[in-house]
Amino acid sequence: FWSRFIDAEYVETPDDALNFMTNIWLKYQAISCRLWGKSALYQVSAGYGFRDQLQDSQIFLVGEPEFAREQLLLHAEHQFIEGDVLHWWFSIRGGGPRTNCSDDLLWLPFILDAYLKETADYGILDEEAPYLNGPAESIYDHCKRAIERSFSRFSPRGIPLMGDHDWNDGLSAVGTLLKGESFWVAEFLYMILENFAPIARRRGDDAFANRCDIVHDSLKEAFNKYGWDGDWYLMATTDDGLLLGSHENDEGKIFLMPNIWAVMSGITKEDRAETAMASVTEYLLKDYGTLLNYPAFTEPRPDIGYVTRYAPGLRENGGVYTHAATWSVWAYAQMGQPENAYKAYSRICPPNRSDDIDTYWAEPYVTPGNIDGPLSEYYGRGGWTWYTGSAQWLHRVATHWILGIRPQENGLLIDPAIPAEWSGFKVKRTFRGAVYEIDVDNPQGVNQGVRSITVDGVAQDGYLLPVFADGKTHTIKVVMGT
Repeated sequence: FWSRFIDAEYVETPDDALNFMTNIWLKYQAISCRLWGKSALYQVSAGYGFRDQLQDSQIFLVGEPEFAREQLLLHAEHQFIEGDVLHWWFSIRGGGPRTNCSDDLLWLPFILDAYLKETADYGILDEEAPYLNGPAESIYDHCKRAIERSFSRFSPRGIPLMGDHDWNDGLSAVGTLLKGESFWVAEFLYMILENFAPIARRRGDDAFANRCDIVHDSLKEAFNKYGWDGDWYLMATTDDGLLLGSHENDEGKIFLMPNIWAVMSGITKEDRAETAMASVTEYLLKDYGTLLNYPAFTEPRPDIGYVTRYAPGLRENGGVYTHAATWSVWAYAQMGQPENAYKAYSRICPPNRSDDIDTYWAEPYVTPGNIDGPLSEYYGRGGWTWYTGSAQWLHRVATHWILGIRPQENGLLIDPAIPAEWSGFKVKRTFRGAVYEIDVDNPQGVNQGVRSITVDGVAQDGYLLPVFADGKTHTIKVVMGT
């Protein structure tokens, strides 16, 4: 298994740390610890997290996509017919908490879209799985119910409700009365609707596709009307109507998630995207990674949640939460800022800290869940290693957004965002039954831009490699430049 899986995608770049982690260790960490062991020193549980192992299963998409398929079906079985899901569950003992978490359920359609872009296996939409409290339905209907459930939980202003929390579990008191809003969930749902509407149309469900389009557009309007704080986007409003992630706050003034996902989702206007990312660079991009928020909270806040009970600079309270920090790489690359993307990547790539072990304290071959932020007396210390969703995501942002090789419905997109000093790189990867040997040359020393592509010796127009699906190996020559 391991030899076959590692060989399915292999990179050669001038960055030895990136090669070391991308080719071997991130794959091993995501699979052996997160998906198989589901346990480590910092978290001994063996439980399935609904959103957690779904995201982790993306590591299988290149080489062993059937395992990602199985993960989608498994998680669909832990959904209620009302559309919500178990936050986590135990495979042997069974059972788990049914919560008002606002993002768990939406990872099912999110990961489904990633699976479809890689495999074009639309047959999965007809696969059936039972609900925890209802009969079996298709995976398409499971995703549809998740989205419809989210539609039912909007504030009067048209912003999704926070509920018990969103992706940031530490915001555990912001919206428990179902009044507080999450601007990040607005972005997340916006991206999902943009991707799911075409899936619905493909199945002939035009009514739901049209509904997705309507909510998609209304989300963009409401988000930009109520979420902009002048130089960055708000994180949330509390049940009491207080702003979180605002210049009005002394602590928790700016949050990473709503600003990078504003770019990633495409929900923001271009000028605001540039301003928001400039604020991320100024306040959050630090020597040891991109902070989750700044400044850290110094006193417990019962109206915000347990994030404020961590010591300042620790974990979600003003620390580098590596799962989210990987997404800053995506956002910078998508914004056309490859140098910042590479900084955000390099500062959390574990081998780069191997000469700083007295500060780092963590293994230099697996990602930590967090790195202490500047208000911690142990600034730069890594913790919660192994059992973290950042492993799969650090792999994904390296291959998809730095090397820029991304699966699309109709082919494989080539769009590198690399350091200008790189002379080039090579990638071998499988895609829908064929092997693509991609050799990228950077003679002009540029960060981005593709001047020419040849496929098996024949010049090609555009940056989208064709789908061969022929079981053969194809030679791709890419020349970067203007």
